[in-house]
Amino acid sequence: MSDNENTTPETETEDAAAPVEDTSPEAVIAELTAEIDTLRDDRLRALADAQNTRRRAEKEISDARVYSVSNFAKDMLDVADNLSRALAALGPDQMEGASDALKNLVDGIAMTEKSLLSKMERHGVKMIDPAPGDVFDPNRHQAVAQIPSDQPSGKIASVMQTGFVIGDRTLRAAMVAVSAGQPGGNPTGEAGGNLDVKA
Repeated sequence: MSDNENTTPETETEDAAAPVEDTSPEAVIAELTAEIDTLRDDRLRALADAQNTRRRAEKEISDARVYSVSNFAKDMLDVADNLSRALAALGPDQMEGASDALKNLVDGIAMTEKSLLSKMERHGVKMIDPAPGDVFDPNRHQAVAQIPSDQPSGKIASVMQTGFVIGDRTLRAAMVAVSAGQPGGNPTGEAGGNLDVKA
């Protein structure tokens, strides 16, 4: 029996259905070029992902350095407030006839407050100390009242408590009263709308 006799009709059909690959040089070049383009795109995406990951990691490290003392700094604000209140409790009139011991005590409190604030500033915690007449900034100030004053409407009328920032974030907003304008004048802000005041 010859090889031709072993061929069945099914085998002939399978051979006819098999795709014939184009092995011309142009086809091979086109296929390799497409594969190179795919690999190049994959490589560029991987490089971009690696660069984005590196940037995110650098930002997280930078933020960790700047903001790592946030919780400690918040705790220290109470100490700074108590030192400020202690100094504010004794006005210039009371200090005139004070004993040397009391004057030394007050000087010591003042130096302690100054030292504390300077150490906090060295670690990125800075005081927000607005003055009457400054522009109200809702990102840095907390309005607790709106009162008539000689300041223009919408400006800070008085400061109740200083605030603090760490880096570019507000650690504690300064508590302020915002001017409603001259008594008997327009109580709205400069833009004509009521100021949202937190109680």
